[in-house]
Amino acid sequence: MSGPLGIVAGGGSLPRRLVELCQSSGRGAFVVAIEGHTDPATVAGTEHLWIRLGQSEKAMHALRGAGARDLVLVGAVKRPSMTELRPDRMTFKFLAKIGFNRLGDDGLLGAVVKRLEAEGFRLRGVEEFLQDLLAGEGSFGRFQPDEAAWRDIRRGIDVVRAMGAADVGQATVIQDGLVLGVEALEGTDALLSRCGPLRRAGPGGVLVKLRKPGQERRADLPTIGVTTVQGAAAAGLRGIAVEAGGTLVVDAPAVTDAADRAGLFLIGMKLDAEAPVQ
Repeated sequence: MSGPLGIVAGGGSLPRRLVELCQSSGRGAFVVAIEGHTDPATVAGTEHLWIRLGQSEKAMHALRGAGARDLVLVGAVKRPSMTELRPDRMTFKFLAKIGFNRLGDDGLLGAVVKRLEAEGFRLRGVEEFLQDLLAGEGSFGRFQPDEAAWRDIRRGIDVVRAMGAADVGQATVIQDGLVLGVEALEGTDALLSRCGPLRRAGPGGVLVKLRKPGQERRADLPTIGVTTVQGAAAAGLRGIAVEAGGTLVVDAPAVTDAADRAGLFLIGMKLDAEAPVQ
């Protein structure tokens, strides 16, 4: 690999972690920072360009000028409406061709990845560089799901897979077999906040978060962090189940500690094409 790593940075701490890795390795990074999404601290001490969403021509020109051919898309970006986007000419033609409002998030990201590859960039997954991010198999902490929780987990897997096939969301909350909520455009934190008041009597529900079937791994893998655990606890849940090898865990030690302190289980599951083994 030659040249700096190109980083298209959304929100959260992961973009900065990747920048620091590039700096420490001597490779360097060129960051495309997005107004209203990227934390300004992300670009400290590294070459960068600020753009608004929709300025793809300006971004690609800058990345080429910096010699960045390997490219990582990392960090949260809230999907805008077409009115909010204000696309440049290149972006407008691309969105008109693919049908912006007819695609779910994964369909849109998959189309973006293909377009970037057609422009000569090599798309890489963030977990290739930060290998400790991927959830492993098994429990993260002291608590384990019981059989009732596993029934909710299995139900949740079916629900997320059905949603994912329609490119809707990556997460659901299940309690005693009932769907308290599914993730859509609002994201997991808002899903948890919405499900809290819907909690029923008895053992708390379970958050299940998975990849969509056929999801593009190099963009928007399911991600959890300490705020996810805090939101689950505030919603009265009893645990969180994620896909081992298919979910990013931001700061796993802190997440594990938060789950233990909240009395929640957190488990990574290896999934086959049909169902979890349990």
